[in-house]
Amino acid sequence: MDDELNVTYISLNGYVEVNKYRYVYFLIIFTVYVLIICSNSTIVYLIVIHRNLHEPMYIFIAALLLNCVLYSTNIYPKLLTDFLSEKQIISYSACVFQFFVFYYLGSSEFYLLSAMAYDRYVSICKPLQYPTIMRETTVSILLLLAWILPALHISVPAIASAEAKLCNFTLDGIFCNNSIYQLQCVRSRFITIYGVVALLDLAILPVLFIIFTYTKIFIIAYRSCREVRKKAAETCLPHLLVLISFSLLSVYDISIARMESNFPKTVRLIMTLQIILYHPLFNPLIYGLKMKDISKHLRRLCSAKII
Repeated sequence: MDDELNVTYISLNGYVEVNKYRYVYFLIIFTVYVLIICSNSTIVYLIVIHRNLHEPMYIFIAALLLNCVLYSTNIYPKLLTDFLSEKQIISYSACVFQFFVFYYLGSSEFYLLSAMAYDRYVSICKPLQYPTIMRETTVSILLLLAWILPALHISVPAIASAEAKLCNFTLDGIFCNNSIYQLQCVRSRFITIYGVVALLDLAILPVLFIIFTYTKIFIIAYRSCREVRKKAAETCLPHLLVLISFSLLSVYDISIARMESNFPKTVRLIMTLQIILYHPLFNPLIYGLKMKDISKHLRRLCSAKII
């Protein structure tokens, strides 16, 4: 629907009895958002201020947690606004931007996890060459690639979606993911093919690289002494848990976006909320508890606050 300024608005039809439970929804989502910001920011802060955490592995962790903050900020403020609004609408341009940021940061996470896997591979399998290979320049290049390549990839379908003709103005969701294609009159063959290529480049290949890398790490660790096995378990397990969690939620997102529109709205809402609730809270929990050095500084920080 267009207003006097010729802005196209999309109705978000994924909410369930929002008028009845708006304040309950608002309180829950606001609490979760504050927890996400505080937990992720705390660990990033610890990595920044402590010199012994200025290592490639922790720098990648900080980048990953920063991604979580931006990922949540792309979605949560709009949700909070919608809960308190009479109409749950979004301009189509804002919807496309939300779509872009959602998949850009998601794709970036796979690349960051790949960089972390490579860092662990060099650290455990080539320890003598580690200082030479994982220099500051290498880390900077990996970070730039993890942030720039996904942006270039996702900008193509985002631009194509922005220019597409719309025949439907009701989105069966609470935020803009790849279900925006359901709004378009015709989904071009180019976007369909490009989507498959992007999925391969941004998710499948990084996951295969990570699996290959960790397989080599565990084979070498198994053949090595107990100390190497312990190091591999302590530093690689958290990354694997995060990878498994994020991969499952990514599959989840792709699946529910392609479900029929007559799928029960309440179930669809619950499934959608799981995509945006679990992962941003799961990352800081895993890295805060499972990474020995971060956990040590976190305990000291909590002790200082109590005293």
